[in-house]
Amino acid sequence: MNEILDAILASDTSPQDFAALRVPESYRAVTVRKDEADMFAGLTTKEKDPRKSLHVDEVPVPELGPGEALVAVMASSVNYNSVWTSIFEPLSTFGFLERYGKISPLTKRHDLPYHIIGSDLAGVVLRTGPGVNAWQPGAEVVAHCLSVELESADGHNDTMLDPEQRIWGFETNFGGLAEIALVKTNQLMPKPAHLSWEEAAAPGLVNSTAYRQLVSANGAGMKQGDNVLIWGASGGLGSYATQFALAGGANPICVVSSPQKAEICRKMGAQAIIDRTAEDYRFWKDERTQDPREWKRFGKKIRELTGGEDPDIVFEHPGRETFGASVYVTRKGGTIVTCASTSGYTHEYDNRYLWMSLKRIVGSHFANYREAWEANRLIAKGKIHPTLSKTYRMDDTGQAAYDVHRNLHQGKVGVLCLAPEEGMGVRDQEMRDQHIDAINRFRDV
Repeated sequence: MNEILDAILASDTSPQDFAALRVPESYRAVTVRKDEADMFAGLTTKEKDPRKSLHVDEVPVPELGPGEALVAVMASSVNYNSVWTSIFEPLSTFGFLERYGKISPLTKRHDLPYHIIGSDLAGVVLRTGPGVNAWQPGAEVVAHCLSVELESADGHNDTMLDPEQRIWGFETNFGGLAEIALVKTNQLMPKPAHLSWEEAAAPGLVNSTAYRQLVSANGAGMKQGDNVLIWGASGGLGSYATQFALAGGANPICVVSSPQKAEICRKMGAQAIIDRTAEDYRFWKDERTQDPREWKRFGKKIRELTGGEDPDIVFEHPGRETFGASVYVTRKGGTIVTCASTSGYTHEYDNRYLWMSLKRIVGSHFANYREAWEANRLIAKGKIHPTLSKTYRMDDTGQAAYDVHRNLHQGKVGVLCLAPEEGMGVRDQEMRDQHIDAINRFRDV
């Protein structure tokens, strides 16, 4: 691995030089282990500790197949799916790997007694398999996490509809929290030249998810002037939704949980901000009963901030805790667009407020190839910026996942894999200087 790192850090390594590098037989990776899948049995979700389940193991380099690439990972990041994997909720990801392994001899590689996790990366292509023409060894790349087989016509108009659609590093093996990752080359996109490795790795999953959920016609189809209620507006997903709303001429109403997070939203340019902790909204009287009076109080607060208007779009991802309120406050004919459900998957709402007011609920999941490419293009052009707040070493990924699990973070948290330190990998310093305040916005709070 030292030879690979030296080649990446050198300024004059050619594609031929990268192609001639020896790929090691093994590498270090963040894993969960199949024989520990029941380790948290009987504990509540909050009691489950990713620091106990995530390991850094030495694992063999997987066989390279057609249309695939081995990428030397300089940096990655922690997403909420990394938390789910680490606490084996809502179920163990080894079931995903077992099912994927039954498709073909090539996919059988993924069915292992360990799962290498991670759905983001920034790094350098080391090897490509047969049939790859668009990428060469030495290319600096980021990867989106859509893995599809595309043998069914169902996915040819929207790759997210492929029956064999999976999230790489969550529903497949060989993810990005490692020194080497195995990806399909149609996951690769150019690394934004003005960003460091850890900054470039941070947006991938959440930026693409927010783009489809909010901007794309496959999601809410946001337009200029829309009032957009954004839950967790300073978090990993919401921070990109807030930027998309502002960049697209919409009016974000940012819901946060602390004054510090409210200040981040102000720095992004948002003006309408609700600190849900300070307002002490209690949407549930108990575990089974919601409180419509609190929905109304929440809706009144929104109208105070919008000049009497209700949200055209609600950007939903907390799920169970907030969904009833989200449906209630959406304007007549408006859209609730939902993914993730980090507070619970069983949503409850009063259907009268949906049906009689002609509202619609749209399910959104990651992004198709084109949406992921467009979202990355906006990062590369400096229109949308990474929301990286803190970076960990790979050996400390358990702590990083713990912080995300407990909502102790702002924006995204990065993980250095091969990169020796932060700040490396910038190729366009002039462009970086133009956007440095925005790039560092989440670090400065």
